[in-house]
Amino acid sequence: MKHAVRLALALGLLLGAGAVSATDTSTPVGTWKQVDDVTGKVKSIVQISETNGTLEGKVMQLLNRSPEAIARDGEHPKCTKCDGERKDQPIEGMTIMWGVSKDGDVWDGGKILDPKSGKVYKVKLTLEDGGQKLDVHGYIGFALLGRSQVWERQQ
Repeated sequence: MKHAVRLALALGLLLGAGAVSATDTSTPVGTWKQVDDVTGKVKSIVQISETNGTLEGKVMQLLNRSPEAIARDGEHPKCTKCDGERKDQPIEGMTIMWGVSKDGDVWDGGKILDPKSGKVYKVKLTLEDGGQKLDVHGYIGFALLGRSQVWERQQ
């Protein structure tokens, strides 16, 4: 009997650990491939995390940089057009999205930085394709105006 209880407990712990490590596709929390809306190429890997009920996104890695961009900006480019604390800081490791909170089926109310221009926009996030894609819509003023990118969840 003792053996059966131990086996059941061990099995329960293993199953519970597997459930925790599985990707939750009902939230933007996770790792995303940022796909450029003009070229269609993956430009960076962004990690979205939740802190105190709000989402923030951090650039983990820059990808597919052209030889010209590397010659111009260096191997580890900095946010030269940014203001404030982000000015001249490395883009890799930089928090580029913050203050985003759930509002019905979307996440809204936060800001997103375009490190290339140094501009900060309002942002709205919408999950698509069963949580495998994320529509990231940056805008000024009204959400009808702005630009969207579709990011892909990294497995």
